[in-house]
Amino acid sequence: MSHSLSSLRERARTPTGQKAVRYTLVSVVAVIVSQISLAILYGGLHWTARSANITASVIGGIPSYYLNRTWAWGKTGRSHLWREVVPFWTLAFLGLAFSTWTADAADTFARNHIQNHLLNTATVMGGAMFAYGVLWIGKFILFNKVIFAHRPEELEDEPAWDGRTGLPT
Repeated sequence: MSHSLSSLRERARTPTGQKAVRYTLVSVVAVIVSQISLAILYGGLHWTARSANITASVIGGIPSYYLNRTWAWGKTGRSHLWREVVPFWTLAFLGLAFSTWTADAADTFARNHIQNHLLNTATVMGGAMFAYGVLWIGKFILFNKVIFAHRPEELEDEPAWDGRTGLPT
């Protein structure tokens, strides 16, 4: 056990390991923001599971994008629309479709089998968490290898999401 723990510590010190640790912490923040939003929207305001999950996922996605880009992957400067923003939100919306489907399925199950709104809320939140967990590893690989990969030669002179370039004018 101590050998595997020391091996895990060694891997966490590598650049990819540090990204994995930071990605995990960013994911925790995004999950907390999303789940609090979902609890308020579904549990407190009685929105439908579908609309509450969509809104909660977008709310959690905002800090996720910025924290992943700047802290987990150490990217600075303007975001690039086609290499970072669009792929990130495409993945986020694919995940959103899956989590909305699971939240909606959990809501249907809860309404048919549970007659307590607090337990229904917990069931819907659990469905959304299940979907988030399934997608978590795949998103790390894509973020690390594709979306937030460091390509300074490509990002320096290409337009950012707002059309500006990194070149002086």
